[in-house]
Amino acid sequence: MDIGRVCVKTAGREAGKKCVVVDVIDETYVLVSGPEVRRRRCNIKHLEPLEMKLDIGRDAPDEEVARALETAERAGEGKRGGAVETQEPAMEGPRKEEPEERASEEPAEKGPEG
Repeated sequence: MDIGRVCVKTAGREAGKKCVVVDVIDETYVLVSGPEVRRRRCNIKHLEPLEMKLDIGRDAPDEEVARALETAERAGEGKRGGAVETQEPAMEGPRKEEPEERASEEPAEKGPEG
């Protein structure tokens, strides 16, 4: 995960809120901040990275992060306004396919016996 990556928190009281990575602590933890997210250490397993990446510096102040995120959202998914569009997709895992319903598993209705 890199500095400036916009993410959505998936765990805790701030779940569902957007945040931005402002520093990488180690391979497990990053420092995040955002308009509705308090600056804190966060496990990367509790973040869902988005394709948007902001052009901010390491340890950027909360005001700068909030301003860059707001500008990028207004500009439309990071095409202008201090955001950088990335070529690689954000962490995509293998796609799970829905199991097909099998007609042979359902019991057949029996007619009147006689």
